Amino acid sequence: MKRFRYIDWMRGLACVVMIETHCYDSWLGAEAKKSEFYRYSQMGGTLPAPLFIFLAGISVALVTEKLRAKGVARGAIAKQTMRRGAEVFGLGILFRLQEFILGIPISPWTDLWRVDVLNILGISMILMGALCWLAGGLGSATAVAVRARNLVLALVAAAVVAMATPALWTTWRPRFLPWQVESYVNGVHIFDRPQVWLFPIFPWAAFAFVGLAVGFWLFTDFARRREELSFVVLGLAGVAAFGAALAFDRWGAAMYAVYDYWHTSPNFFLARCAVIIVILCLVYAWCRWGWGEAGFSPMEQLGRTSLLVYWVHIEFVYGRLSILPKGGCGIAAATAGMCVILLAMLGLSAARTRWGGRRDLVG
Repeated sequence: MKRFRYIDWMRGLACVVMIETHCYDSWLGAEAKKSEFYRYSQMGGTLPAPLFIFLAGISVALVTEKLRAKGVARGAIAKQTMRRGAEVFGLGILFRLQEFILGIPISPWTDLWRVDVLNILGISMILMGALCWLAGGLGSATAVAVRARNLVLALVAAAVVAMATPALWTTWRPRFLPWQVESYVNGVHIFDRPQVWLFPIFPWAAFAFVGLAVGFWLFTDFARRREELSFVVLGLAGVAAFGAALAFDRWGAAMYAVYDYWHTSPNFFLARCAVIIVILCLVYAWCRWGWGEAGFSPMEQLGRTSLLVYWVHIEFVYGRLSILPKGGCGIAAATAGMCVILLAMLGLSAARTRWGGRRDLVG
């Protein structure tokens, strides 16, 4: 599957942006955080989580098509996808347990129930496995028809999740649920209202469904015959989607009783998906005609072990093992620390792929 190495490259890009954002956020002092440098350093911080979830959707589509081509039954394919999703979800719970134990006595027990990115990755994979199983059992069983149904259903699911988000965060909140359960719907946690820094199903699972649709597009007969042109079409679709998001924004306030463009709006979701799709096309072009795959690629290497990189770097940036004093560094010191973390994660990633054997669960 060499033609899809750009997926790892894009995942590695998300790792680099994630580490850069986290390092400056954790280590810069109060004065440094008032600077324009800090403001610009955090602008990319909105990209890693949507990129990881979106790319998980593409990966599910690619694995599904690969297994289907081998004649594996749809039930077995769905079972494998859902089992992998359950593993990732379990790792998310284990990660929260680790952070709680390492944070004693400061960390509150309620952090064990915090909905983080690994939790939503696992749940999204389970939902995508169920969607692919459903699509495979409707009507004609030809590969073309099943692929088309998967693509359409994925887009419909993404639209439903995105459009339901504003109401489920405000007027339709399921307040009857325990906060531990409601938090998976809207990220309410213990604060009696949804928190924008958490990763509930609404809207985050929608990024996975969009990625799933893009993944099935990459397996269409047209994309296989004219790969370069298919990415041009995909990029144009991304540009058009961004324009549509801007145009639709004026209608948002009329559709919802409470309209928050930057956090729950379907139009902001559409704009972010458009940006992600354009980034995907640019990364493909870089890997196809640039130096993205020339020799050893640090980006691709990090992308192969993104789960490990995410897991380990958190403790050395935000945790008790932080290599620099949190909230007490200037820009130069934080930048030096960031370079150390990047090099350390690259070395860890290379060691993992050389001696570890198993591929990343979300890859």
